Amino acid sequence: MASDLDYQVGIFANRLNKRAKHIGKWARRSGITCYRLYDVDIPEIPLVVDRYENYLHICEYHAPHKNLPGTPEAYRERMSDAARRSLGLREEDVYYKTRRRTGRGEQYEKLSDSRVTAIVHEGGLRFLINLSDYLDTGLFLDHRITRAMVRDLVLALGEAGPVRVLNLFSYTGSFTVYAAAGGANATVSVDLSSTYTAWARENLAQNGFSLDNHRFEVADVFTFLEHERAAGAKYDMVILDPPTFSNSKKMSRTLDIQRDHGELLASCGRLLRPGGLLLFSTNRRRFRLSGAPPFLSIEDITRETIPPDFRNQRVHHAYLAERSRS
Repeated sequence: MASDLDYQVGIFANRLNKRAKHIGKWARRSGITCYRLYDVDIPEIPLVVDRYENYLHICEYHAPHKNLPGTPEAYRERMSDAARRSLGLREEDVYYKTRRRTGRGEQYEKLSDSRVTAIVHEGGLRFLINLSDYLDTGLFLDHRITRAMVRDLVLALGEAGPVRVLNLFSYTGSFTVYAAAGGANATVSVDLSSTYTAWARENLAQNGFSLDNHRFEVADVFTFLEHERAAGAKYDMVILDPPTFSNSKKMSRTLDIQRDHGELLASCGRLLRPGGLLLFSTNRRRFRLSGAPPFLSIEDITRETIPPDFRNQRVHHAYLAERSRS
């Protein structure tokens, strides 16, 4: 008699096979090599599976009140094996992580120092990913369309003259790379983490962009915004992609994006030149936009930015704002 674990392995492999055929065909036609294959499609199998070219990244969203069949080790081994066999990958190219609810801000938890890295491609650009050491790889696939949008918007802004872009909570700098690819004359990337800031520099260098006109700041965004406003700094585009919550000791205060987004939008908007653009996104699922400053006209572009390989239509919210010209 088949065990509960055998049953889950079977239906998971079957679902992954179907998704791989469907999504794989779309990805090849679209020239996309990094995409989501499985997104908790079957509720009792709480896995998210992303393919990064020849690597597979699996995250288990463990809920303490729900028992998975078998031991944690057996579950991990069987599901990893089912995934690699379904996709024809090597065992050593599958990375499985457990995302436990240990508190907010967990995306920054370091898991190991194995330093298994690879270069993957997106939109004609190159990005360094880390498959082993963090819960996330360094390239969030749900923002694939949003990143391409940044490149297009910078290109359009460039028709009127030089373009200066500010990327806040810049993480590994993927938005900065796309801004540079769109012809931004200067960028400033701000993040609290020196590790991610060095990673962002590497991503820019991987694409052949000189660092001369691209500045990187390890700083608290709230403090940075105050200093920039006092200095009279102006930008043509600001990218604001903050975490949902942060209580980092490096910050002057806690960040709760639902509570603080109005203040952040106003602070970013004041740094924009008339007609300048602000791209704001958040992964808070129940996010509600409120308190936006009157000098910004804001459009909800979420539906346009959710990629077709994502089943979860609330993986992020995205907004595009323009500073009034008057």
